Amino acid sequence: MPSGEQESLFLRWQSDHIGLILKIVRAYAVSFVDQDDLLQEVLSNLWSSIPRFQGAAKESTWIYRVALNTALAWRRDETRRRQLHLLMIECDVSLNATVDSSMKPSRHELIEKMYVAIRQLSKIDAALALMHLDGLNYHEMSEVLGISENYVGVKLCRIRKELFELLKDDCDEL
Repeated sequence: MPSGEQESLFLRWQSDHIGLILKIVRAYAVSFVDQDDLLQEVLSNLWSSIPRFQGAAKESTWIYRVALNTALAWRRDETRRRQLHLLMIECDVSLNATVDSSMKPSRHELIEKMYVAIRQLSKIDAALALMHLDGLNYHEMSEVLGISENYVGVKLCRIRKELFELLKDDCDEL
C-alpha cells in the first residue's frame, strides 16, 4: 500500500473511531499520563496494522481488536515493570516500621541492593531482569537471547521470585 493511502486511511480511522479507541484506553489506563502513553501505543500499532488489513472484518472490528490487544499487552507489561518497583517500596516500608530514621538506607542504597541481587543471578537471568526493567517485551527479549517467548515468561517468573527472596533477606537484615 502506498504511504499516501496508508496515511489517508489512518487519519480517517482515527477520526471516525477515536471514541472507540479512547474508551479502551480509559478502561485500561488510570492516570492521564498512562492514558496518553497507551493512546500513542494504540495509534502506533494501528498504523502498523494497516498493511495487514484485508477488509475481511469491519474496520471498527479491526480497530477494536488492535486497540484491545495493545491495551492488554500494555497492561501486562506495565504490571511486570512495576512489580520490582513495588518490591522496593515494600522493602522501604518494612524498613520504616523497624528502623529509626537515622538508620534508614537511602533510596540509592536500596537501588544498589537491587543491583547487587541482580548480579547474583546467572548471566542469562541477569540479562533478562535488566531487559525487563528496561521495558522490553517478551518478543524482544526472546530475539535478543534466542529463546522462545514462553520460556522468557517462565524465566521472568522464576527471576522475580528469586529477586524477591534475595531482596527480602537484605531488607530483613536491616
